[in-house]
Amino acid sequence: MPLNPRAVLEAVAALGTVGSLFFYLLSALGMASFITDRKRGRPHKFRQPPLSQLPPVSILKPMKGIDPEIWENCCSHCEQDYPEFQLVFGVSDPADPAVEVVRRLQAKYPSLPVELIVCDRVLGTNIKVSNLAQMLPVARHETLLVNDSDIRVPTDYLRNALIPLADSSVGLVTCLYRGVAGPTLGSRLEALGIGTDFVPGILSARFLEKGLYFGLGSTLAFRRRDLEALGGFEPLLDYLADDYELGRRIAAAGKRVELSAATVATFLPAYTLREFFRHQLRWSRTIRDARSAGYVGLLFTFGLPWALLTLFAAHGAMWAWALFAMTIAVRLAVGFVAARVVLHDNRVFRDLYLLPLRDLIAPLVWAASFMSNRIHWRGDSFVLKDGKLTRTSAPS
Repeated sequence: MPLNPRAVLEAVAALGTVGSLFFYLLSALGMASFITDRKRGRPHKFRQPPLSQLPPVSILKPMKGIDPEIWENCCSHCEQDYPEFQLVFGVSDPADPAVEVVRRLQAKYPSLPVELIVCDRVLGTNIKVSNLAQMLPVARHETLLVNDSDIRVPTDYLRNALIPLADSSVGLVTCLYRGVAGPTLGSRLEALGIGTDFVPGILSARFLEKGLYFGLGSTLAFRRRDLEALGGFEPLLDYLADDYELGRRIAAAGKRVELSAATVATFLPAYTLREFFRHQLRWSRTIRDARSAGYVGLLFTFGLPWALLTLFAAHGAMWAWALFAMTIAVRLAVGFVAARVVLHDNRVFRDLYLLPLRDLIAPLVWAASFMSNRIHWRGDSFVLKDGKLTRTSAPS
């Protein structure tokens, strides 16, 4: 008896919808685990020491150009409730406009060690890591913290980020972040994706794998000796996802990667829809390259598209409408909890109505990510293979 194509489509679509509901359940369990840990004073399994006993830290911040809210973001790092820390900023071009921002910081905070390093050598295709390798010799302290230039942090950020390193079995601390959107639709969709897709995915991985085995660029706190045991920053010079790779290597060396209780904010550019799609494509190809098996499995996380396809294939049957309604309700609930409860993002109410649009775009990005290994990053073009970058355009 020949197969009925409509029945096959209906079954596949329903299976995809149920798979997505299962993913939302995993996300809910991952968020519940993280929220419970945070309420109990974890993910750190020890008490907070007095401020005077916290180790001094060198914060390394590679810079390129002027990110949104860059002045306020940098000032938030200077106003930490922490006994001793040093800030090291690095640029690859002495004419970079970020230099003026650092000069203003030095004038505003004269008692704080704020260093500016011009990294005049290109050591690899990842200019950020190239700069970090040249900034490292200026760092005064054994404890190091690296984060991206568009990050704003609360005053207790350093305390929360560094407390876990008091445990010698912890090799790296990272933290979640929320996106603060610019005025454009592309920027708002980007922020929505961070809160309702990326963060639930991170927490479901943490729950499923019983821990983290990678780092996030929002925060990488570690000891210098653990970095040196890996060969320093130099082995990461050609990797796109240097944050992921550093965490992976530290975990492979037998150290734990902990997720801090702190949440930080990243201020997003005013992306056009084209820029939003291109950024999502770079991000997707990065994840596909780093975690290929898990990335293929993302096909079963697109709840709304699968539910719509089921509704179409079933010709509007009552059971398909019920599955559609359940999928929408669960998706909105998971997205809301991730953004509002986990990330403390009050803006979620404003943009939650855009979530269906975001969810319809997601499978298009996922499919497009398999069509090429080419990515665009900070004005340059590269080919990505096995995590490493090969430049296809001259540095801009």
